[in-house]
Amino acid sequence: VQLQASGGGLVQAGGSLRLSCAASGRAFSTRAVGWFRQAPGKEREFVAAIWWSAGSLFYSDSVKGRFTISRNNAEKSVYFEMNSLIPEDTAVYYCASDERIILSTIRIPRQYKRWGQGTLVTVSS
Repeated sequence: VQLQASGGGLVQAGGSLRLSCAASGRAFSTRAVGWFRQAPGKEREFVAAIWWSAGSLFYSDSVKGRFTISRNNAEKSVYFEMNSLIPEDTAVYYCASDERIILSTIRIPRQYKRWGQGTLVTVSS
């Protein structure tokens, strides 16, 4: 199974973007799908995640209320609607999944085994 992230681009502050994370290959099985981002010179940080079985959603404080994570089981895809974007949101965004991750660690990048290639989001002021 491979993950493919897409939807990044250049947007003005206050604008919106919708990222997609599509799983390809054999049947997609996961416990969680997370979105992370990495700005230049900074560590990769947790942004949002969905706990697959229950559909529970988790967000970092920096994006709560602005970003929404959702899924489409039939399409094996996860979407990330980003609204009210600010320049501080500029980063490469990655989606990740793991079949064995436990709930208490879904915010930790190294707990995910499978990663998409990343998509660049640039927010201009």
